[in-house]
Amino acid sequence: MPEPCAGALLRGATTALAAAGVPSPRADAELLLAHALRAERAEVRRLAILDAPVPDDAAAAFDDLLARRVRREPLQHLTGAAPFRHVELAVGPGVFVPRPETEVVAQVAIDEAARLIRSRDRSVSDTPTSDTRASDTTMARDDAFCGARPRAGGAARSHAHGPLAVDLCTGSGAIALAVATEVPGARVVAVELDAAAHAWAARNLTGSGVRLVRGDARTALRDLDGTVDVVVSNPPYVPPGAVPRDPEVAHHDPAVALYGLGADGLEVPRGVTAAAARLLRPGGLYVMEHAETQAAAARAMVEATGAFEAAQTRTDLTGRPRMVVSRRTATSVEH
Repeated sequence: MPEPCAGALLRGATTALAAAGVPSPRADAELLLAHALRAERAEVRRLAILDAPVPDDAAAAFDDLLARRVRREPLQHLTGAAPFRHVELAVGPGVFVPRPETEVVAQVAIDEAARLIRSRDRSVSDTPTSDTRASDTTMARDDAFCGARPRAGGAARSHAHGPLAVDLCTGSGAIALAVATEVPGARVVAVELDAAAHAWAARNLTGSGVRLVRGDARTALRDLDGTVDVVVSNPPYVPPGAVPRDPEVAHHDPAVALYGLGADGLEVPRGVTAAAARLLRPGGLYVMEHAETQAAAARAMVEATGAFEAAQTRTDLTGRPRMVVSRRTATSVEH
Protein backbone atom coordinates (compact mmCIF):
# COMPACT_ATOMS: atom_id res chain seq x y z
CA MET A 1 0.00 0.00 0.00
CA PRO A 2 1.54 3.37 -0.99
CA GLU A 3 2.42 5.87 1.70
CA PRO A 4 -0.07 8.71 2.17
CA CYS A 5 0.89 12.01 0.57
CA ALA A 6 1.30 15.30 2.40
CA GLY A 7 -1.08 17.27 0.23
CA ALA A 8 -3.92 14.80 0.65
CA LEU A 9 -3.35 14.54 4.40
CA LEU A 10 -3.48 18.30 4.82
CA ARG A 11 -6.56 18.72 2.67
CA GLY A 12 -8.45 16.08 4.61
CA ALA A 13 -7.29 17.45 7.96
CA THR A 14 -8.26 21.01 7.02
CA THR A 15 -11.77 19.88 6.11
CA ALA A 16 -12.15 17.92 9.35
CA LEU A 17 -10.88 20.76 11.52
CA ALA A 18 -13.09 23.32 9.80
CA ALA A 19 -16.11 21.09 10.38
CA ALA A 20 -15.17 20.90 14.07
CA GLY A 21 -15.18 24.70 14.31
CA VAL A 22 -11.42 25.19 14.67
CA PRO A 23 -10.78 28.84 13.73
CA SER A 24 -7.54 28.24 11.77
CA PRO A 25 -7.91 24.77 10.24
CA ARG A 26 -5.16 24.91 7.61
CA ALA A 27 -2.58 26.40 9.96
CA ASP A 28 -3.39 23.84 12.65
CA ALA A 29 -3.17 20.99 10.15
CA GLU A 30 0.26 22.14 9.01
CA LEU A 31 1.54 22.54 12.55
CA LEU A 32 0.27 19.11 13.56
CA LEU A 33 1.89 17.45 10.56
CA ALA A 34 5.12 19.33 11.28
CA HIS A 35 5.01 18.00 14.83
CA ALA A 36 4.37 14.45 13.64
CA LEU A 37 7.25 14.69 11.17
CA ARG A 38 9.50 16.57 13.64
CA ALA A 39 10.01 19.13 10.92
CA GLU A 40 9.53 22.85 10.43
CA ARG A 41 6.24 24.17 9.08
CA ALA A 42 8.03 25.45 5.98
CA GLU A 43 9.12 21.90 5.21
CA VAL A 44 5.52 20.69 5.53
CA ARG A 45 4.42 23.31 3.00
CA ARG A 46 7.15 22.18 0.64
CA LEU A 47 6.04 18.57 0.98
CA ALA A 48 2.44 19.60 0.34
CA ILE A 49 3.33 21.44 -2.86
CA LEU A 50 5.19 18.35 -4.08
CA ASP A 51 2.49 16.07 -2.65
CA ALA A 52 5.40 14.06 -1.29
CA PRO A 53 4.82 10.80 0.58
CA VAL A 54 4.69 10.82 4.39
CA PRO A 55 6.14 7.84 6.30
CA ASP A 56 3.51 5.55 7.76
CA ASP A 57 4.55 6.13 11.37
CA ALA A 58 4.34 9.91 10.95
CA ALA A 59 0.99 9.61 9.19
CA ALA A 60 -0.35 7.49 12.05
CA ALA A 61 0.90 10.01 14.62
CA PHE A 62 -0.70 12.80 12.59
CA ASP A 63 -4.05 10.97 12.50
CA ASP A 64 -3.98 10.65 16.29
CA LEU A 65 -3.14 14.32 16.76
CA LEU A 66 -5.84 15.31 14.29
CA ALA A 67 -8.50 13.29 16.13
CA ARG A 68 -7.62 15.02 19.38
CA ARG A 69 -7.63 18.46 17.78
CA VAL A 70 -11.05 17.74 16.26
CA ARG A 71 -12.20 17.14 19.86
CA ARG A 72 -10.86 20.67 20.52
CA GLU A 73 -7.86 19.83 22.60
CA PRO A 74 -5.63 22.91 22.46
CA LEU A 75 -3.11 22.86 19.66
CA GLN A 76 -0.43 23.92 22.14
CA HIS A 77 -1.15 20.90 24.34
CA LEU A 78 -0.71 18.61 21.36
CA THR A 79 2.59 20.12 20.25
CA GLY A 80 3.75 20.90 23.79
CA ALA A 81 4.78 24.42 22.85
CA ALA A 82 3.34 27.92 22.65
CA PRO A 83 5.07 30.83 20.89
CA PHE A 84 5.15 34.10 22.80
CA ARG A 85 6.91 37.10 21.29
CA HIS A 86 10.51 35.93 20.70
CA VAL A 87 10.41 32.82 22.88
CA GLU A 88 8.75 29.40 22.80
CA LEU A 89 7.21 28.12 26.01
CA ALA A 90 6.59 24.57 27.13
CA VAL A 91 2.90 24.20 27.99
CA GLY A 92 0.42 21.47 28.69
CA PRO A 93 -2.43 20.49 31.01
CA GLY A 94 -2.42 22.51 34.21
CA VAL A 95 -1.19 25.83 32.87
CA PHE A 96 -2.84 28.71 31.04
CA VAL A 97 -1.79 28.90 27.38
CA PRO A 98 -0.43 32.42 26.72
CA ARG A 99 -2.40 34.49 24.21
CA PRO A 100 -1.30 36.97 21.53
CA GLU A 101 -3.06 39.85 23.32
CA THR A 102 -0.82 39.33 26.35
CA GLU A 103 2.20 40.02 24.15
CA VAL A 104 1.10 43.68 24.09
CA VAL A 105 0.85 43.73 27.89
CA ALA A 106 4.40 42.38 28.01
CA GLN A 107 5.47 45.06 25.55
CA VAL A 108 4.50 47.83 27.98
CA ALA A 109 6.63 46.27 30.72
CA ILE A 110 9.50 45.67 28.29
CA ASP A 111 9.42 49.26 27.03
CA GLU A 112 9.54 50.63 30.58
CA ALA A 113 12.40 48.35 31.65
CA ALA A 114 14.35 49.22 28.49
CA ARG A 115 13.75 52.95 29.09
CA LEU A 116 15.14 52.62 32.61
CA ILE A 117 18.19 50.73 31.32
CA ARG A 118 18.93 53.58 28.91
CA SER A 119 18.35 56.21 31.58
CA ARG A 120 20.53 54.49 34.17
CA ASP A 121 23.28 53.83 31.63
CA ARG A 122 23.41 57.57 30.94
CA SER A 123 23.42 58.28 34.67
CA VAL A 124 26.28 55.86 35.32
CA SER A 125 28.35 57.33 32.48
CA ASP A 126 27.94 60.80 34.02
CA THR A 127 28.91 59.69 37.55
CA PRO A 128 32.49 60.52 38.68
CA THR A 129 34.54 57.37 38.96
CA SER A 130 35.86 58.40 42.38
CA ASP A 131 32.38 58.15 43.91
CA THR A 132 32.41 54.45 44.66
CA ARG A 133 30.67 54.25 47.98
CA ALA A 134 27.11 54.55 46.64
CA SER A 135 27.69 52.08 43.83
CA ASP A 136 29.25 49.58 46.25
CA THR A 137 26.22 49.85 48.50
CA THR A 138 23.86 49.32 45.57
CA MET A 139 25.95 46.40 44.36
CA ALA A 140 25.79 44.71 47.76
CA ARG A 141 22.01 45.19 47.94
CA ASP A 142 21.57 43.70 44.47
CA ASP A 143 23.78 40.72 45.28
CA ALA A 144 21.67 40.07 48.34
CA PHE A 145 18.64 40.02 46.04
CA CYS A 146 20.35 37.34 43.96
CA GLY A 147 21.32 35.32 47.01
CA ALA A 148 25.05 35.77 46.40
CA ARG A 149 27.90 37.31 48.37
CA PRO A 150 28.72 40.96 47.60
CA ARG A 151 31.46 41.04 45.00
CA ALA A 152 33.42 43.70 43.20
CA GLY A 153 33.78 44.19 39.47
CA GLY A 154 32.18 45.84 36.48
CA ALA A 155 29.65 43.07 35.84
CA ALA A 156 28.22 43.32 39.34
CA ARG A 157 28.07 47.12 39.18
CA SER A 158 26.26 47.03 35.82
CA HIS A 159 23.76 44.49 37.14
CA ALA A 160 23.08 46.62 40.20
CA HIS A 161 21.72 49.37 37.95
CA GLY A 162 19.29 47.04 36.20
CA PRO A 163 15.60 47.81 36.67
CA LEU A 164 13.56 45.43 38.82
CA ALA A 165 10.42 43.97 37.20
CA VAL A 166 7.91 41.70 38.92
CA ASP A 167 5.44 39.45 37.09
CA LEU A 168 2.55 38.54 39.38
CA CYS A 169 0.47 35.46 38.48
CA THR A 170 3.15 34.40 36.01
CA GLY A 171 1.50 31.13 34.91
CA SER A 172 3.83 29.59 32.33
CA GLY A 173 6.38 32.36 32.94
CA ALA A 174 5.63 33.99 29.58
CA ILE A 175 5.81 37.67 30.52
CA ALA A 176 8.74 37.22 32.90
CA LEU A 177 10.74 35.34 30.27
CA ALA A 178 9.93 37.94 27.61
CA VAL A 179 11.16 40.78 29.82
CA ALA A 180 14.32 38.91 30.80
CA THR A 181 15.03 37.96 27.18
CA GLU A 182 14.33 41.32 25.59
CA VAL A 183 15.83 43.58 28.26
CA PRO A 184 19.32 42.30 29.10
CA GLY A 185 20.34 43.66 32.47
CA ALA A 186 16.83 43.74 33.90
CA ARG A 187 16.22 41.87 37.12
CA VAL A 188 13.00 39.88 36.93
CA VAL A 189 10.99 38.13 39.63
CA ALA A 190 7.99 35.92 38.84
CA VAL A 191 5.34 34.79 41.32
CA GLU A 192 2.93 31.87 40.93
CA LEU A 193 0.81 30.13 43.56
CA ASP A 194 -0.69 27.16 41.71
CA ALA A 195 1.53 24.07 41.95
CA ALA A 196 0.98 22.83 38.40
CA ALA A 197 1.53 26.23 36.81
CA HIS A 198 4.58 26.83 38.99
CA ALA A 199 6.10 23.59 37.69
CA TRP A 200 5.63 24.72 34.09
CA ALA A 201 7.09 28.14 34.93
CA ALA A 202 10.11 26.50 36.56
CA ARG A 203 10.69 24.51 33.39
CA ASN A 204 10.43 27.58 31.17
CA LEU A 205 12.49 29.91 33.36
CA THR A 206 15.40 27.59 34.09
CA GLY A 207 18.61 29.29 33.02
CA SER A 208 16.88 32.60 32.28
CA GLY A 209 18.07 34.44 35.37
CA VAL A 210 14.47 35.01 36.48
CA ARG A 211 13.84 34.48 40.19
CA LEU A 212 10.72 32.31 40.49
CA VAL A 213 8.77 32.39 43.75
CA ARG A 214 5.89 30.13 44.67
CA GLY A 215 3.42 32.20 46.62
CA ASP A 216 0.25 34.26 46.64
CA ALA A 217 0.70 37.23 44.31
CA ARG A 218 -1.29 39.38 46.74
CA THR A 219 1.11 38.90 49.66
CA ALA A 220 4.43 37.74 48.21
CA LEU A 221 7.77 39.57 48.07
CA ARG A 222 7.43 41.71 51.19
CA ASP A 223 11.21 42.06 51.08
CA LEU A 224 10.88 44.10 47.88
CA ASP A 225 8.27 46.59 49.10
CA GLY A 226 8.83 50.04 47.64
CA THR A 227 11.76 49.00 45.41
CA VAL A 228 10.20 47.63 42.23
CA ASP A 229 10.31 49.55 38.95
CA VAL A 230 7.68 47.61 37.00
CA VAL A 231 4.84 45.35 38.11
CA VAL A 232 3.07 43.47 35.33
CA SER A 233 0.29 40.94 35.66
CA ASN A 234 -2.12 38.84 33.68
CA PRO A 235 -4.23 37.67 36.63
CA PRO A 236 -7.43 35.63 36.50
CA TYR A 237 -10.22 38.11 35.76
CA VAL A 238 -13.14 36.26 34.12
CA PRO A 239 -16.43 36.87 36.03
CA PRO A 240 -18.07 33.72 37.43
CA GLY A 241 -20.96 33.68 34.96
CA ALA A 242 -18.89 34.40 31.84
CA VAL A 243 -18.00 30.90 30.67
CA PRO A 244 -15.53 31.13 27.75
CA ARG A 245 -17.01 30.16 24.40
CA ASP A 246 -14.01 28.29 23.00
CA PRO A 247 -13.83 24.65 24.17
CA GLU A 248 -10.03 24.90 24.32
CA VAL A 249 -10.39 27.54 27.04
CA ALA A 250 -13.53 26.35 28.82
CA HIS A 251 -12.43 22.71 29.12
CA HIS A 252 -8.66 22.84 29.16
CA ASP A 253 -7.35 26.08 30.68
CA PRO A 254 -7.27 25.70 34.48
CA ALA A 255 -10.16 27.47 36.21
CA VAL A 256 -7.76 28.99 38.74
CA ALA A 257 -6.11 30.89 35.87
CA LEU A 258 -9.40 32.12 34.42
CA TYR A 259 -11.87 33.15 37.09
CA GLY A 260 -11.01 36.24 39.11
CA LEU A 261 -13.67 35.70 41.82
CA GLY A 262 -16.22 38.20 43.03
CA ALA A 263 -19.32 39.23 41.12
CA ASP A 264 -17.25 41.24 38.64
CA GLY A 265 -14.27 38.87 38.37
CA LEU A 266 -11.97 41.51 39.84
CA GLU A 267 -11.46 40.22 43.40
CA VAL A 268 -8.08 38.69 42.57
CA PRO A 269 -7.05 41.69 40.42
CA ARG A 270 -7.86 43.98 43.35
CA GLY A 271 -5.46 42.01 45.52
CA VAL A 272 -2.83 42.09 42.77
CA THR A 273 -3.30 45.85 42.41
CA ALA A 274 -2.85 46.34 46.16
CA ALA A 275 0.34 44.26 45.93
CA ALA A 276 1.57 46.43 43.07
CA ALA A 277 0.96 49.56 45.16
CA ARG A 278 3.00 47.99 47.95
CA LEU A 279 5.87 46.80 45.75
CA LEU A 280 6.37 49.76 43.43
CA ARG A 281 8.67 52.66 44.14
CA PRO A 282 7.27 56.17 43.52
CA GLY A 283 7.07 56.57 39.74
CA GLY A 284 7.08 52.81 39.16
CA LEU A 285 4.82 51.47 36.42
CA TYR A 286 1.90 49.07 36.82
CA VAL A 287 0.29 47.24 33.90
CA MET A 288 -2.45 44.62 34.22
CA GLU A 289 -4.48 42.74 31.62
CA HIS A 290 -8.27 42.63 31.90
CA ALA A 291 -11.30 41.71 29.81
CA GLU A 292 -12.47 44.24 27.24
CA THR A 293 -15.69 44.78 29.23
CA GLN A 294 -13.75 45.64 32.40
CA ALA A 295 -11.87 48.76 31.24
CA ALA A 296 -13.77 51.30 33.33
CA ALA A 297 -13.91 49.01 36.35
CA ALA A 298 -10.20 48.31 36.12
CA ARG A 299 -9.35 52.02 36.03
CA ALA A 300 -11.61 52.65 39.01
CA MET A 301 -10.03 49.73 40.85
CA VAL A 302 -6.52 51.15 40.39
CA GLU A 303 -7.49 54.70 41.31
CA ALA A 304 -9.43 53.53 44.40
CA THR A 305 -6.16 52.49 46.06
CA GLY A 306 -5.10 56.13 46.31
CA ALA A 307 -1.61 54.98 45.39
CA PHE A 308 -1.60 55.60 41.64
CA GLU A 309 -1.87 58.44 39.17
CA ALA A 310 -4.89 58.58 36.87
CA ALA A 311 -5.15 55.18 35.23
CA GLN A 312 -5.14 54.71 31.47
CA THR A 313 -6.68 52.01 29.32
CA ARG A 314 -4.61 50.65 26.44
CA THR A 315 -5.64 48.40 23.58
CA ASP A 316 -4.45 45.10 22.19
CA LEU A 317 -3.45 44.42 18.59
CA THR A 318 -7.10 44.33 17.50
CA GLY A 319 -7.93 47.68 19.13
CA ARG A 320 -9.84 46.20 22.05
CA PRO A 321 -9.37 47.77 25.53
CA ARG A 322 -7.38 45.05 27.31
CA MET A 323 -5.05 46.57 29.91
CA VAL A 324 -4.86 49.22 32.60
CA VAL A 325 -1.63 51.21 33.04
CA SER A 326 -0.69 53.65 35.79
CA ARG A 327 2.28 55.01 37.74
CA ARG A 328 2.81 54.81 41.47
CA THR A 329 2.55 58.12 43.29
CA ALA A 330 4.61 59.11 46.31
CA THR A 331 1.50 58.78 48.49
CA SER A 332 1.78 56.35 51.40
CA VAL A 333 -1.03 53.78 51.65
CA GLU A 334 -1.96 51.26 54.33
CA HIS A 335 -1.11 47.61 53.49
